[in-house]
Amino acid sequence: MKTFAAIFGTHPTASAEAPGRVNLLGEHTGYNDDGYVLTTATPQSTHVLLRPNEGNIFRVYAANLKQFIEFNMLEMPEEHFGHYIYGCLRQIEELGIDLPKLDIYIASDIPIGLGLSSSAALEVAMLRALHVLLSLPLDDVQIAQLAQRAEIDYAGVYCSLMDQMASSLADTGQKLFLDIRTLEHQKLPLPAGTEILVIDSGVTHTLASDKFNDRRAECAAAAKLLGVAALRDVPDPSLTESLPEPLCRRARHIVSENNRVQCARENISAEKFGQLMNDSHDSLRNNYEVSTPELDELVSILRHQTGVYGARLTGTGFVGTCVALCEQGATQHIGQESVKLYNQPGRSGRLLVPKPPE
Repeated sequence: MKTFAAIFGTHPTASAEAPGRVNLLGEHTGYNDDGYVLTTATPQSTHVLLRPNEGNIFRVYAANLKQFIEFNMLEMPEEHFGHYIYGCLRQIEELGIDLPKLDIYIASDIPIGLGLSSSAALEVAMLRALHVLLSLPLDDVQIAQLAQRAEIDYAGVYCSLMDQMASSLADTGQKLFLDIRTLEHQKLPLPAGTEILVIDSGVTHTLASDKFNDRRAECAAAAKLLGVAALRDVPDPSLTESLPEPLCRRARHIVSENNRVQCARENISAEKFGQLMNDSHDSLRNNYEVSTPELDELVSILRHQTGVYGARLTGTGFVGTCVALCEQGATQHIGQESVKLYNQPGRSGRLLVPKPPE
């Protein structure tokens, strides 16, 4: 509030926030296959505060980027983060709503570029704030759908609805089941006595987007050869073994990952849930080939820590974040010990979730 007033000379009249997300299971099933996903929200989130102004331009300040931009709706701003804001505003205009010019303040502690859906959180928080300001008749799913359209049409990123649905619907400390095809969703408890730990490997890689698009194309080719609309429709998992390489392994991952999500949707033990996470990572490494030596090493370190039930990479892979299911109350110690074992000259892993004490 004070920062908003310091920048814009007045106080906001509407505000909202949205969390980042961490996939627990269902990696690449939502991106490639309109399949099943199991996700959760991070404690980190994006806050948007806004107020109509009396000028003829939109003014936006992004605190974490230390960037200030101004624009009107005749032309999209040049700054990349402005594309997401502009896209959300255009989505509201396309609903036939007259938008006032706005002063907008954004603050976020979601790390950017680590597969925690910082862009989806920005879009959802922005649309939620507009929902409050303008009393729009939108539910959480509709907000997610508008957010996805904003990212595709104006940020130029062809994203699955999974990210926006997770940011709009997920809660911390729970798992959220999503059926990307039907938009069925269900909030479920984590296994009793557990918490989620997320660690960034600190290692970045190039050409990930090209490899990601290759995987999408391979999944589409596999589905076509099997005569189904998507790999979730394969009636018998063994049919994937009839495909040529590497399509058989790509399809094997998608089909088995969808099955893991359906299993983890049930009220299963922490040990069984952890084993599903371990199996998921092994499939992502061996069948989908999106892991890296650094991610594999960090996952191995996590799996050998007392109090860890299972660990896997999270996000699309190639770059660096791992998630683990741990005993409640042990995540800080496990995270710190794992980072200590992992870090060496040239590498700087860091604990992301839970937040370190202030």
